[in-house]
Amino acid sequence: MSNLLSERRRRLMDTFSPGSVLIVPAAHHALRNGDVEHPWRQDSDFWFLTGLDEPDSIAVFSPGRGGEEYVLFVRPRDKDAETWTGRRTGVEGAMAVHGAEKAFVIDEFEIELARLCEDALEVAWVFGCDAALDAVILRAVRRHRTHPKLRINGPDRLTDLSAALWPMRLFKQPAEIDALRQAAEITAEAHHEVMRLCAPGRNEAQLQAALEYVFLAGGGERVGYGSIVAAADNATILHYSENRMIIADGALVLVDGGCEVDLHTADVTRTFPANGTFSPPQRAVYDIVLAAQLAAIDACRVGKAFHDVHDAAVRVLTAGMLTLGLLQGEVDALISENTYKKYYMHGTSHWLGLDVHDVGGVHDLTSTATPRASKPLLPGMVLTVEPGLYIALDDVDAPEALRGIGVRIEDDVLITADGPDVLTRSCVKSADEVEAMVRQPARWVKPVVI
Repeated sequence: MSNLLSERRRRLMDTFSPGSVLIVPAAHHALRNGDVEHPWRQDSDFWFLTGLDEPDSIAVFSPGRGGEEYVLFVRPRDKDAETWTGRRTGVEGAMAVHGAEKAFVIDEFEIELARLCEDALEVAWVFGCDAALDAVILRAVRRHRTHPKLRINGPDRLTDLSAALWPMRLFKQPAEIDALRQAAEITAEAHHEVMRLCAPGRNEAQLQAALEYVFLAGGGERVGYGSIVAAADNATILHYSENRMIIADGALVLVDGGCEVDLHTADVTRTFPANGTFSPPQRAVYDIVLAAQLAAIDACRVGKAFHDVHDAAVRVLTAGMLTLGLLQGEVDALISENTYKKYYMHGTSHWLGLDVHDVGGVHDLTSTATPRASKPLLPGMVLTVEPGLYIALDDVDAPEALRGIGVRIEDDVLITADGPDVLTRSCVKSADEVEAMVRQPARWVKPVVI
């Protein structure tokens, strides 16, 4: 891992000229309420470059500055504080363990940054994420302007570091792909256990508990994002989060959840019948969404563009809406007029990696077209493919038998020269396989009855 981190730092610094100063902060602990903190999770950019899993730290990179190309600012060792909240790396560990050429305690950051910015040509960081940090950096880079008698030269150029850093994160290295594969396998088994545990009369919360138990017991570190367990018409709410309703006989259940391994997250959605059998209307909707997903996955190929994946799904879904009686007209017109968005209102894909909605952008920045062309798909990119259909319970224009049905099917796909590699392929998704899984007994979790 240390070699990979060193390589990333070198690649980032090589995109800037000597005399540049690049600043990447760690995350802070955030209060949940009172003095209770939200669960800790490191900032993805900081982790990508340092591997240091501590809050209130800052990395500074100065390409070409001998002995100070990589400087870490960290919390000081503090025996009393460490007794309460855990061990700290400290200045010595920042150098010995994390490869920094120099290290300082975090309280020295503003003073040392002002020094590092002397004679700098350019200062880069991700703008607008931390107002307090922005203010500190701006004070440091303006020092030569506000104190001209010091005869200090300072940077004349401020750059948003995301333009250089985030494209690096878009292409996954073998170690990152391994982490995503492991997260995908754990996540697939967690979804299987939820299907096996589900039965009419269970609570959405019980299924969430089972899902997240398998995440952690199976080797994951945490959830990659807030789990969605949505029964019946709750599944028509895209980011439903209450997860507290009793599941009725005959209801569909949509579960969207993924675990993290080495801070890389899987992202999987499955929809299944609570009683183990799709009704004919449910099966009709499900089969259309699955056909759209398979068409979209087939478009995940080198030579295609990011939006080609969405276009493939939309065409199948729109034709399906005509078959179901949800829309009337011609497929091409319904697509060009965005009429299909009444029942399919989100995109089909997003990048996946350290963030569930990972960085990298979807537009080709080399394109001069207006609007800008979609980014081409290249080996090493990982994206989700997640079409769906959502028919509101109160939609009087929809056939009555379809009202309240929400279906989404989502997998994680690695772009390779040989075609799409579905990292989550082990998670069942054909209607017959899903029904069979629901009818199996739970393997890992027993329902709690109090």
